[in-house]
Amino acid sequence: MTIELARDVLSTEIDGIQAVRDRLGDEFEQAVSLIMESPGRLVITGIGKSGIIGQKISATLNSTGTPSFFLHPVEAMHGDLGMVASSDVILAISYSGETTELNALLASLRSRAARVIAMTGNTQSSLAVCADVILNTAVPKEACPLGLAPTSSTTATLALGDALAIALLNRKQFRAEDFRRNHPGGSLGERLKIAVREVMLVGEKIPWVTENSSLTEAVAELNSKGVGAVVVISEERKLVGIITDGDLRRLVLREQAIADQGLDRVVTADPVSITPDLLAADALSIMQRHEITVLPVVDESDRLEGILHLHDLLGKGEFRFLI
Repeated sequence: MTIELARDVLSTEIDGIQAVRDRLGDEFEQAVSLIMESPGRLVITGIGKSGIIGQKISATLNSTGTPSFFLHPVEAMHGDLGMVASSDVILAISYSGETTELNALLASLRSRAARVIAMTGNTQSSLAVCADVILNTAVPKEACPLGLAPTSSTTATLALGDALAIALLNRKQFRAEDFRRNHPGGSLGERLKIAVREVMLVGEKIPWVTENSSLTEAVAELNSKGVGAVVVISEERKLVGIITDGDLRRLVLREQAIADQGLDRVVTADPVSITPDLLAADALSIMQRHEITVLPVVDESDRLEGILHLHDLLGKGEFRFLI
């Protein structure tokens, strides 16, 4: 009996999703275009179960390349409305379309010239009338036998939100590499599938000096960038060597008056280096094999392009070499 009831619930919810799917038309394309053309963010709002669904839709959008945030209707009316700009697009969720708190908020949002997309099961509702685009989430019936608890309707709304996120992902040509950048706390295996160029330090963040610099200048650069090493390059920006903080400590133990000495007393010439197209996993393997934590990144002409630290691969505190 219990199993049959569960199957009936799932069948009812499947019917709800199919109803929304079969009804999709030009309004869905309009919603996608409205979001794509907006220079602002997508603001998602709703209350109760619709608000919870809205929060999940927002999370999916953020991780798939569409900046968004959830705005609680009540909190918005007490100051959070300041988070909304006129360039933003509003995605308002209410199955009945007559939620008092939400419709009160929409009047204020409209005064800011914000565009509104409605997700509602009632296309004649106050919410629908207020909207620029209506996405119909009507389902044949709720799975709740009392017809009271939102079940099929919230499932269908969530599925439509997923469809919206994936359609936007496709229009933005969002890649697996982009997804991984939005999930730096994900599994180590996923993080190591990206290319070195996606995680290496570049530009002003690279600690470097020329081969004619003094040791004092090298130490100053090492201290200011906080990477634990400074790369030595030629006037043509070609890699000459590398100096680590460990090299400096060992030099101090050997000699006293070192401040004015040249870099040749401490530099490691022809250091191990990598190219930016190398996989992060391969870079980690090289670090492990040579027991180092920093790798210069060079192009095919041995010109410096960036620097890669172990922390950029694994995150601070997650791994340590015993050297």
